[in-house]
Amino acid sequence: MEGMMTRQELREHLYKKYFAPIERNRDNYIGVEIEMPIIRLSGDATDQEVAKRAAEDFREEFGFTPAGFDRFGNCFSATDDVTGDNLSFDCSYNNLEFSFGREETLFPLKERFERYITYLNERLGEDGHILSGLGINPNYRRNRKDFLPVPRYQMLEGFLLRGRDWQYPMYLHPYYDFATYSSASQVQLDVDGEELIATGKAFSLLEPVKAVLFSNSYMEELPELLCVRDLFWENSTHGINPHNIGMFEQIPESKDEFLDYILHTSIFCTEREGHYLHFQPIPIAEYFERDEIEAEYYVDGIYHPYTLTPQEDDLKYLRTYKFEDLTYRGTIEFRSCCNQPFYDAFSVAAFHLGLMSRVDELDQLLESDQSIYHHGYSAGELRKLFNKKEFPEFADLEGLRGLCREVVGLAKEGLSERGFGEECFLDGLEDRAKRLASPARDMVEGLAHGQQAEEYIRRYAALQRP
Repeated sequence: MEGMMTRQELREHLYKKYFAPIERNRDNYIGVEIEMPIIRLSGDATDQEVAKRAAEDFREEFGFTPAGFDRFGNCFSATDDVTGDNLSFDCSYNNLEFSFGREETLFPLKERFERYITYLNERLGEDGHILSGLGINPNYRRNRKDFLPVPRYQMLEGFLLRGRDWQYPMYLHPYYDFATYSSASQVQLDVDGEELIATGKAFSLLEPVKAVLFSNSYMEELPELLCVRDLFWENSTHGINPHNIGMFEQIPESKDEFLDYILHTSIFCTEREGHYLHFQPIPIAEYFERDEIEAEYYVDGIYHPYTLTPQEDDLKYLRTYKFEDLTYRGTIEFRSCCNQPFYDAFSVAAFHLGLMSRVDELDQLLESDQSIYHHGYSAGELRKLFNKKEFPEFADLEGLRGLCREVVGLAKEGLSERGFGEECFLDGLEDRAKRLASPARDMVEGLAHGQQAEEYIRRYAALQRP
């Protein structure tokens, strides 16, 4: 099918893609993705050849099967056929990512992660490099900023670089290459269709608290921010349509309203004739009303024009990056957390997993809070305020401390109810809640008192808490 699609037909397609899977969903699996910077301890640029060799040795050691090659023949993605774990370079050869196969508990994921990190850091250490639990590579200024030479990432590079050229009435930051040096920790959890709306609301209200506990992407050029990742996404070409990124400023109150929201998210890429194309973001409802789209593909610094006609299969390329993102797998993907110190690597997953069974209590707690809420700010505005190094003046810090501790307590209750002993993954968060501290806040305060960056690089690379 090409060209025109009626609004009703589009709604039906989107319903099948996003809502049909959760109506059948009775599982309780956990999917975890952890992105990590490869850091050269001398402070120089990451040696990408060192990174490639370490990944190749890893594949041989653990028996991972190659799953993707760049155009020069380098393997950038490999999968364990038994566990489903995947090791890949994320956006560039400066970042590694583990995407773990689904499990019912966190312990097997933690055990595999620790084996993988132990091996990789021994191997990288031979050449003066290390993987660490930082959300920003501290050598970002010196690192090569080229994206992986594969069609999808070259498309992404060209799309982000267009922020220099496209004119919009919004601030577009100059860090067009941020994907080559920022790292996240993401979790996908199965969600029951009946709980979808309540879950989206409660976790949206939770975002300011997550900023307090999990911020870990600090860069010297923007010293007021402890979590610069939000800015990277929201003020890039990804954020031209705010429905595609960040918070739900208007939280959907029904599935129909959620579907209306999705209708106004934008598509910005697709494939034709072997080319991965990008174009100025177009709301999906408008996309199928157009006869032609002026697109382009980006290779080796050159934009090549291409005119395409919309096709039904293009819906596969509709991708958003919300903090709470509904996926076609029948899961909610939680995307707002930075990479964490390795000794707390699974705190993000455990926190969300525990709270999934405490949605009503979480909502009531946040709705009744007076420490940060009910002072004239929305949840989205509060998220931005609590990403900063300085707490806002109106915040009741003792009340906020109590709120953070209550939220972590709810998460522990939810994990305890599961009966696997996973509540131990939140021990570090209890300490953070007491101190109103995040990894970035601890690092910034340490640096201000004379500690060296390498101390934090090594500390956040440790698998055991200091």
